[in-house]
Amino acid sequence: MVSNPNTTPDVPEWESASVVRVLPAVAPRKLNKVPFVELADGRLQGVVSSGSDISRVYVASVTAGTHGLSCSTNNNRPCGGLNQGWACKHLDALIDEAVLQYGQDRVARFLRVEVPEGGRLVHCIKGTRDPAPAAAVFSRFLRHLTYLELPGSATAIPEMQWFPAGVGR
Repeated sequence: MVSNPNTTPDVPEWESASVVRVLPAVAPRKLNKVPFVELADGRLQGVVSSGSDISRVYVASVTAGTHGLSCSTNNNRPCGGLNQGWACKHLDALIDEAVLQYGQDRVARFLRVEVPEGGRLVHCIKGTRDPAPAAAVFSRFLRHLTYLELPGSATAIPEMQWFPAGVGR
């Protein structure tokens, strides 16, 4: 680990940098249930498909530190499952997929939660309902989908040229 006076001790420098390398998923993910998951804006957040309506998606999030829980449709209708208890099935799916994408240690460190040896992260979050805006997360998800529609090309995408050379290598 490189010493940098602007970083927190015991945190790798790349985790506190404004530009981080893109890491491959820790384990393969099935994107049909949770097509989008990210650690951003102080939250674990993402888009989760509805189990009952193919045309509905939920934006779910867990706030780092406070473990505020939020789940609503992309047009801000609250999830009924979150009203009945600590976590709905959308939050469970989001947390499980984040662990597959980033690894349990990294997600636990980001959310600031202690996970006992052999424990599951989803069982260690004791949060309360704390609605978060879904529009920004859903907008980023839609933005990522537009990249899938681009034809294959070796030329650079102008709006992504701000990434420095070598990121992700």
